[in-house]
Amino acid sequence: MTITINHISMYTTNLEDTKNFFITFFNATPNKKYHNPKTGLSTYFLSFADSQVKLEIMTKPDLSTDCGIHTGLNHIAFSLNCKERVDELTKQLSENGYKTLSGPRTTGDGYYESCVEGPEGILIELTQ
Repeated sequence: MTITINHISMYTTNLEDTKNFFITFFNATPNKKYHNPKTGLSTYFLSFADSQVKLEIMTKPDLSTDCGIHTGLNHIAFSLNCKERVDELTKQLSENGYKTLSGPRTTGDGYYESCVEGPEGILIELTQ
């Protein structure tokens, strides 16, 4: 049996800004916005070229970020296929106000990567 990732999900307090972040920096293509009037839940599924994995971004009116603790999802890793692209996108994100947390660098296990803090504190890993 083959198991593959279907999608990764994250909550956000600003659905449109988060959607635009992934469109601008990762060429995501959103589906039509879904809204559940009963629960207040709104979502987009974002698709990425040459990948079957989708990113679901969600928000609710009562969503709270008061706790200051990020539980659940730790990071999303994007493969960029070359060191130069990792360097370029890391610089572009930094110039647009997103904090670079590490790298670009070659890790102890041989991966060339950087880590950037994206919307809602989500860790975005950029890999070769």
